[in-house]
This record gives sequence, structure tokens and C-alpha cells, in this order.
Amino acid sequence: MRPITALLAPMLLSALFALPALAQDAPEPKVNQLIVFGTDSCPQSTDDTITVCARKDESERYRIPEPLREHTSPQNEAWNNKVRAYETVSRTGTMSCSPVGAGGWTGCAGKLINDAYAEKKIDPGIKFGQMIADERAKRLATIDTDAAETQARVEAIETQMEERRKAEEAKADKDPNDTNAPAPPKN
Repeated sequence: MRPITALLAPMLLSALFALPALAQDAPEPKVNQLIVFGTDSCPQSTDDTITVCARKDESERYRIPEPLREHTSPQNEAWNNKVRAYETVSRTGTMSCSPVGAGGWTGCAGKLINDAYAEKKIDPGIKFGQMIADERAKRLATIDTDAAETQARVEAIETQMEERRKAEEAKADKDPNDTNAPAPPKN
């Protein structure tokens, strides 16, 4: 009869080796992008959220963003922009992103993409994409040390289990009540 630890050893080892695989299937952490001013502190990142802060001068706190500070009087507006505004006033149907008409919803994805690119143009000095990549690289730098620690724990558990198995085998060899033991030779 095999000891229980010998039966549980393969299950325990497979569970320990499955942990890194589960970590790889974990969802990407959320990204929190903030603009902080002056000496304001940036909130700390947590395990499930990457917080990235762009710092601006204190004098910019209550000001209109630089790209929007241009003088926009009606006299300075281009004629082409006025015509475009009139074209979209009653636009319905396909590719219009409108609740009116058949297929009005089809233009909403394009509108979202155009709005996203317009947001990027507001402050070109801030590169959130690069800041997020740097934060991810900082988090990935700890993976090797975490893996080494896990490997050391697994090897320690394996050593303990092997020692227990050997001790149980030695005890079973010395047990006089064992009925499976071979009979001593008769002289």
C-alpha cells in the first residue's frame, strides 16, 4: 500500500506548476491616465490598475489647454468649415451615426475613431502610450524574481516530500507487524 503523501505529490506539484499559467491568463490591468499640476501627488498604482501621471506647471491648472487658446471668431472661420457644418445638420441614414433612418448607427464607429484622434491632438506634449509602456515594463521587471522565488518554494516542497517518502519507506521496512514482509529463512 502506498502512503497518502505519495498519492498527493503529483497533484500538489501539478497545482504548483499551474499557478504561473493562471497568472498569464489574468486580464490586463486597467490604466488610469491623469494630468497633475505643480506638486500634486500622483496616486499609487495598485495590482489591478496602472496609474500614469503627466505633470504640468502649476500656472496651467485653470487655463484653457494650449491648442484651444486660439482666437476663434466667426470672421476667422474658413468657408469650407461653414459648408461642412451645413452638410451634417440634417444628415441621416447610412454612415451618419444617427438614430434616424435605416442604417444610421453604421457611422458611429468612425465617429468614435475620429473623436479619439481629435483628443490626441489636444495636448501633443503628453504621451500616455509611452508612459503606459514604461509602467508595464517596470511591472514585468519583477516577473523573473517572482518566478525564482516560486521555483525555490517548489523545490523545497519536493525535497520535503521526498524526505517524508523515504522516512515512511524506512519505517515500513522496520515494521514487524507487516504481513507482506518475507519470512526469515529456515535452517
